[in-house]
Amino acid sequence: MSLAWVNAAVIVPDNPRRHPSLNMKSVQGPQASPVRSATAKGVLCTIALGSNLGDSLTILKEALKILGDTPGVVVQKCSSWYQTAPVGPPQPDYLNACALLEVQLTPLELLETLLGIEAKFGRVRQERNGPRTLDLDLLLFDDLILDIPNLQIPHPRMRERAFVLVPLAEIAPNWIEPVSGKAIAQLVQKVDCSGVQRL
Repeated sequence: MSLAWVNAAVIVPDNPRRHPSLNMKSVQGPQASPVRSATAKGVLCTIALGSNLGDSLTILKEALKILGDTPGVVVQKCSSWYQTAPVGPPQPDYLNACALLEVQLTPLELLETLLGIEAKFGRVRQERNGPRTLDLDLLLFDDLILDIPNLQIPHPRMRERAFVLVPLAEIAPNWIEPVSGKAIAQLVQKVDCSGVQRL
């Protein structure tokens, strides 16, 4: 994998010794990688899943299966399915969920994996917040804070989105979102959840 890094910034947790599975450093330059390796122990992370085109439930279930069959990825838990009101231009309601993963991948390797699965289901990015067959977003990766041109962790808009926070609170209510310092169960109380219905 060859990626150009420009002004990459990685913020390391206060006590890196609590995170033996991460090898992190602040980096810049074309050869830099923000997380060099993940050990066999694995790293916990969370993702959001969404679809509002095609047979959304089948698509989401199949995407989870493909993800679980990926070397270095274990799907530990998945939330319930939620029907949610769309954000953006007029379009059908979404089906959303969140999943808890244990991975032996770097954040960029996981991102590439997610994008590859999206592509298998015909995901085309034509319109911001437009309809899609499959959307897989990396939300949290341990307590890493990462800000590089093609990836931000935590996901920069997750704190505003009920369709993310409601299913995430179901499977990881006590996870501390590292930018706000608040638990997911606290964050979900601050958003309007009226457009999110559990199936």
